[in-house]
Amino acid sequence: VGVWWALAGVGVATLACGLVCALLATAAVHIAQQWERMVVMRLGKFKCVKGPGFFLTMPFVEYSTMRIDVRIRTTAFGAEETLSNDLVPLDVDAVVFWMVHDAEKACVAVDDYAHQLLLSAQTILRDAIGRATAAEVTARRDQLDRELKRLLEEKVSAWGITVLSVEGRNILLPEELQEVMSLEAQAEQKKKARLILMEAESEISAMIEGYAHTYDDNTALELRKMYL
Repeated sequence: VGVWWALAGVGVATLACGLVCALLATAAVHIAQQWERMVVMRLGKFKCVKGPGFFLTMPFVEYSTMRIDVRIRTTAFGAEETLSNDLVPLDVDAVVFWMVHDAEKACVAVDDYAHQLLLSAQTILRDAIGRATAAEVTARRDQLDRELKRLLEEKVSAWGITVLSVEGRNILLPEELQEVMSLEAQAEQKKKARLILMEAESEISAMIEGYAHTYDDNTALELRKMYL
């Protein structure tokens, strides 16, 4: 019986030792995917960034605190009923293309960098709309996109984030304002058409008058009637 208990004790000890080794191995062994970077802390302080691939940490002393995706990511954002400089409420939707270039800053400098990027993009978009008129926002989309990219990159670069581009998708105006702007655009096109017609008539008139000396007055008058 004593031998049996001794063997049982050895078996339990072996099992316990195996479990402890398995736990230590689980805590020490890590694998980062090709697109991942893992931030390693030692006793609460930043140590290094690991990945991609296999790496080890010291159990209970070092630990991987965050997996950071360094691929290009997209975040949609918008501003609803934001007043422009001429007090027109606008709904604007846009998307930002970005990526993490410094995993240490993204982990240490800010809490939830993706959410902070979204909030910053929304705030900057509202500010940009408030500085421009409704006509400028709708007519200068490329300029607005460039301004948003520049301002957003200035804000988030300290968090280890690179802004690749900002692209506006939809700009919605109030229906009554859309009708007014449509009428203004039609009037402007009619004005341009009339100016072009007046220039053409002036050129034709000058051309006929240049050749009038070779004809009598009646013939010149008939030519004028035919071309005008």
